[in-house]
Amino acid sequence: MRRAVGIFCGMILVASVVAALPRHQQQQPPPPPGATPQSAPAPVQGNPQGKISQTVSEVDMTLAVVNRRQKFVTDLEKSDFRIFEDNRPQEIKFFSRLTDLPLRVALLLDTSNSMRPRLQFEQDAAIGFLYNTLRPEKDMAFVMTFDSQPQVVQQYTNDLETLHNVIAKQRAGGGTALYDAMVAASEMLQNAPLPKKGPPEVRRVIVVISDGEDNLSSRTREDATDEARRAGTAVYTISTSTKWVVPEESTSVTQQMNRKWAHTEYDKVLDQFADETGGRAFFPYEVDDVAQDFMDIGTELRSQYLLGYLPGNSVADGKYRKVKVEVVGHKDLEVRTRKGYYAVPNPNGPVPGANPSGN
Repeated sequence: MRRAVGIFCGMILVASVVAALPRHQQQQPPPPPGATPQSAPAPVQGNPQGKISQTVSEVDMTLAVVNRRQKFVTDLEKSDFRIFEDNRPQEIKFFSRLTDLPLRVALLLDTSNSMRPRLQFEQDAAIGFLYNTLRPEKDMAFVMTFDSQPQVVQQYTNDLETLHNVIAKQRAGGGTALYDAMVAASEMLQNAPLPKKGPPEVRRVIVVISDGEDNLSSRTREDATDEARRAGTAVYTISTSTKWVVPEESTSVTQQMNRKWAHTEYDKVLDQFADETGGRAFFPYEVDDVAQDFMDIGTELRSQYLLGYLPGNSVADGKYRKVKVEVVGHKDLEVRTRKGYYAVPNPNGPVPGANPSGN
């Protein structure tokens, strides 16, 4: 009798606890066979489990301005610029001249079989670029080679001697996976080490030395361009090919160099990477020209502006948005910058591609 009373009291207690639980925590009986399951109740307003819309924070654009002689113009003011996103004017909220922003450089060396005849000058020029551009106390670089597949041969470092030795010992052989290397480098730059002191802002740059040909990548040229955009990275390309130099029969004064320029399909690939990301493409003819091109890249990286704006379309929907920057009243000036960014949600800060790193 006592046992029966105890069981009965226990059943009452359990029933009371279950009744006290919120309805969504009570176990529901399974639907009968063939029945359509009911959808879950809509989240209550203010419930952290509900859907939260991300907004785009400040979009930063790093840019360089040159005149008709390709000389950098470094004395412009905020009022000299206009920004358009998807053809809509935007208000510039932030402006500065970039002369001291820490660099994070990805140096991509084409070590495929086609590079054998020019590998030595490629190595010498790359080493010279790092010595002339990197400041050990501020900047860092990593080295990636690519033939049949990309390979990081030196992780991020500010040790110039280490970078020198790694580059000098590379050898050529195999196919070419340029696009795969571009994607891998962009991903590494997205997670680049930030300065230990001062603002967490860096300038992300990819320098590619290649003939532009690709015959083994699993990724496409569009993939490579998109990843560079997402990483907010400017791509500078230096062509190792001379196929674009064609003998010229004319002896006119304007053609005394006895050659003309006719870019090949692969040259146009290198040109596209630079144009879409706000970098530059170089097509040197002589070995000495490569060293000059590297010096020009270093000069450009120290002669830029940073403009910031809050986009009128604040929803981070992941879509690509076109951006155009103009210099007011100066049609003779050319603005070099990326063509846009991806509005990707990021709950911890600015969206990738709209980041304080600049480009």
